[in-house]
Amino acid sequence: MEDRLKERLAQLREEFAGGQTQLVQAEARVRDLRETLLRISGAIQVLSEELGETKED
Repeated sequence: MEDRLKERLAQLREEFAGGQTQLVQAEARVRDLRETLLRISGAIQVLSEELGETKED
């Protein structure tokens, strides 16, 4: 019984570590996407101003 519990504990610790790694990767993807959208938004604003548009689509 104790061996099974130790094995399960080890499995859960591995799953937890894997989940933490995935979370860090997902947060990095979100950060990168936000930065990309900010750059695109800035480019839209600049081009709109160059074309004399006053409202953003």
